[in-house]
Amino acid sequence: MLLYDQGHCSERQHFLQLIPRVLKLSSNENILHTIQVKTDIDKKRQSSLLGGGLERIEFQHKKGKLTARERIDLLLDPKSFIEYDMFVEHKCTDFGMEDMKYSGDSVVTGHGLIDGRKVFVFSQDFTVFGGSLSSAHAMKICKIMDQAVQVGAPVIGINDSGGARIQEGVDSLAGYADIFLRNVQSSGVVPQISVIMGPCAGGAVYSPALTDFVFMVRDTSYLFITGPDVVKAVTNEDVTQEELGGAKTHTSVSGVAHRAFDNDVDMILQLRKFYSFLPLSSADPAPIRQSDDKWDRIVESLDTVVPLESSSAYNMLDIVLAIVDENDFFEIMPDYSKNLLIGFARMNGETVGIVGNNPKYAAGCLDINSSVKGARFVRFCDAFNIPIITFVDVPGFLPGTAQEYGGIIRHGAKLLYAFAEANVPKITVITRKAYGGAYDVMSSKHLKADVNYAWPTAEIAVMGAKGAVSILYRGKADTQQYERQYIDKFGNPFPAAVRGFVDDIIDPRTTRMRICRDLNLLRNKKVSNPNKKHGNIPL
Repeated sequence: MLLYDQGHCSERQHFLQLIPRVLKLSSNENILHTIQVKTDIDKKRQSSLLGGGLERIEFQHKKGKLTARERIDLLLDPKSFIEYDMFVEHKCTDFGMEDMKYSGDSVVTGHGLIDGRKVFVFSQDFTVFGGSLSSAHAMKICKIMDQAVQVGAPVIGINDSGGARIQEGVDSLAGYADIFLRNVQSSGVVPQISVIMGPCAGGAVYSPALTDFVFMVRDTSYLFITGPDVVKAVTNEDVTQEELGGAKTHTSVSGVAHRAFDNDVDMILQLRKFYSFLPLSSADPAPIRQSDDKWDRIVESLDTVVPLESSSAYNMLDIVLAIVDENDFFEIMPDYSKNLLIGFARMNGETVGIVGNNPKYAAGCLDINSSVKGARFVRFCDAFNIPIITFVDVPGFLPGTAQEYGGIIRHGAKLLYAFAEANVPKITVITRKAYGGAYDVMSSKHLKADVNYAWPTAEIAVMGAKGAVSILYRGKADTQQYERQYIDKFGNPFPAAVRGFVDDIIDPRTTRMRICRDLNLLRNKKVSNPNKKHGNIPL
């Protein structure tokens, strides 16, 4: 049977003739559609690159601040930045927000390289809604934080934000909580660095507080729970932004921030240097780089750095700079609780953490602030496999009702706990005084320090001669002879050395050589601790 009669065949033939023309038309439409899509993508990309627009960028520059993208470009190696979520937009439809959308919303996120080493970064964009945090903004940050933990790379957060986006209400608060959770989960897994380069207020301040290091820019960055207007309304205090939460306040008074820098460029260049000291994660050893400074260099100046008079001050920083590679020491919290210095350096190319009492300030006594400062730093070093070198010249804990009422017992115990808990290589050098409980706390042999040295100028005792004699010979008229006897017996390193509490009494000039040699010996140190969920540090 014929499937088609003559009429149908004619129609079929006509249809077949039309197919090429239809296909051609369809192909042209597809091409035009593809071109249009690409054009739209390019427009969105250009829009995202401009953030809140040229006018707002110019305003940011007038305030002496870089934009979010300029900061990333300066921080990372050229052409190494891989951006995520450039086209993400907020989902808020209240208060007219449906008509105010920007590609990428108010934060730039991604990963790149610093001196060839990987890093994840987010940079809040103040030109878009004042850098305020939306649910989309939080999602972008959480995404890179999750990936940083998975691949083992640090996270640097550049903060420049007005806080929660009021139009989104609880969604914005939920976004903050999502970030806080990841800060906690990442703690001790990958280093986290917060860079404050503008305002940071309200709930926004807690993410930086949960990270390992907080750096600020003088005159343009602020951290506070409530601003000056709220403070005025509630407490009737008149205070400026700078006084309340500026860089000087947080680096010298509160201890919230670890260092401050003059401007955005200075901050970022110093941040690149700081990054070179850090391992990528807790699974990596401390970084080692080539050094031209000989590991066995003799430092003759150390033989005379400690004054002959035991009550005279000197600067422990002079000892540190003389010993470390190329006199390069990146001090942490240099303006806060100066009686204890902490920071990073290199010994024979290997990153080390330095802790030292500084007799130049408060005679090097330990107090509440220095104990907390030191404990936090020691725990970071231990979490990220950085050896700890401790220089001791401590007459004890600072006395007084202010310290006792403030909880010096509890806070001093934090430093003790941190040193005792640390399993990384620990080397201690007693340069002069090591008195009382402070001797124990400062990485003594009894807290599992691996190698303990004393200089000939070391004095290891319960207390100084004058105080001891006033107790031992209370009521005696002439105590000078007893003081001399006490000094002869305890005002030297021999009592500790004969008991094995110090491993050797060394010439100060040989200190660098001995530390470098010991670090090489301890590089493969392994310690087995009792199994537990976690300890309970005296917070």
